[in-house]
Amino acid sequence: MWTKGNKTKVNGITFDSQKEANFYTRFVQDSGYKYEIHKPYILLNKFVVKDNISIRGLKYTPDFIIYDKQGKILHVYDVKNSFTVYGIDQAAQLRFKLFMYTYHLPLECVVVRTHDFKTTILGTTKKRKVTIHKSFDYNWQENLVLPVDK
Repeated sequence: MWTKGNKTKVNGITFDSQKEANFYTRFVQDSGYKYEIHKPYILLNKFVVKDNISIRGLKYTPDFIIYDKQGKILHVYDVKNSFTVYGIDQAAQLRFKLFMYTYHLPLECVVVRTHDFKTTILGTTKKRKVTIHKSFDYNWQENLVLPVDK
């Protein structure tokens, strides 16, 4: 059964869960990188169907966006409890895919641990792998197993 985490406040910022707050305090706030928290992205604008029925739009709000020194997006993170279907339901996976399709950016799922964090990218055609990090100084492509040139 899916449960929603308890909201947690740190430095005046409200996080959706203690895991998000932990990721922020352990890795984001003193990283030296620029970042944004809970920046909304439009996935689908509001639209009208037959007989003027309005359909709500759809947005996705990643937990953290980390920028490189030039101001380009380096990492887009969504903090989860696990990489399993219990940690990431089908609705979340669909939002992740729509975000990646619309913005052509990889979305990294994060599981926070005591001294590091694990990341992976879901829904790729390449075999995915889980990588472990202590900082944002890595290339997101490490989460993919690329084919060996023959």
